[in-house]
Amino acid sequence: MDANNWTRVEEFILIGFSLSPRQQILMFMLVLAAYILTVIGDLIIIFLVKMDASLHTPMYFFISNLCFLGVGYTSTTLPKMLTDLLAETKSICALCCLVQFYFFFVFGATEHLLLTVMAADRYLAICNPLRYSAVMSQELCSQLAAGCWVASSLALMVPTIGLSQLSFCGPNRIDHFFCDFSPLLKLACSDTAATEVVFRIISWSVIISCVALIVVSYIFIISTILRIPSTTGRKKAFSTCAAHFVVVLIYFGTVIFIYLRTDTSDSYYLDKVVSVFYSVVTPLLNPIIYSLRNQEVKKALKRTSEKCRSVFSSFLFQKGQSIFHKNLRT
Repeated sequence: MDANNWTRVEEFILIGFSLSPRQQILMFMLVLAAYILTVIGDLIIIFLVKMDASLHTPMYFFISNLCFLGVGYTSTTLPKMLTDLLAETKSICALCCLVQFYFFFVFGATEHLLLTVMAADRYLAICNPLRYSAVMSQELCSQLAAGCWVASSLALMVPTIGLSQLSFCGPNRIDHFFCDFSPLLKLACSDTAATEVVFRIISWSVIISCVALIVVSYIFIISTILRIPSTTGRKKAFSTCAAHFVVVLIYFGTVIFIYLRTDTSDSYYLDKVVSVFYSVVTPLLNPIIYSLRNQEVKKALKRTSEKCRSVFSSFLFQKGQSIFHKNLRT
């Protein structure tokens, strides 16, 4: 197309899913329920880790970071998705689209790196338990978590800047429910080769390196667990990393399907379905997996609940006494 005939796109239309009004309302209710439960579940775990001294360990420090990621990850896409399910015009400004793209992938890449750090933490705890406390200090944990955030934020600036330099001249309809890379790139009128190569290099490098490190960690972990003589010891050791292993399988399985394929030309609808799974279902499962069968979290929740009830009862008692004495004086 002649550059002189280009009309610069100022906003995009998110097509989302082709649903009937009744189906849209049903999907709205399901996604809203999942979003609320995800945020509440993640915030409860963050609060428990902060308040309960027994959870002041490296593993729960990383879990609280993972929960914070879950809140940010879902908040990047789901509020807009919920609005679009009830709106007639599903538009998003071009700048807002780039911002959504950037933060969605920053949160996603940070989760990749954080899950890898957690695998290394479990490796050290099970394979080198005598050195674990000395090596995994609070300072090192903070540095590792900060490194995950900084590395992801810097890496995703490159493809985001590349996207911002592309020309979008119409059509402006994104075949997705959020500003994902491939559907957005498909709408560009200018050469996208450099931007696509950069994004593919970053995504492949992050995903493959993280998967490789996690697999190696679990090979050593499993071999160490199998050498434990007692059945009780093996079960206890495996339980400390079972939740992390399940989250890794669910999360990386869906992400690899979307972003490590070379041919995505005829699979946009399937991509949208899988994207719903890893942007709605997986974040919902995270707090459930990390807390539902975790006795330490259950005990911490019970202790914190009792403490909160005690504080609240004391507050009400003091407030009642204050009102009573005030009425006596009057």
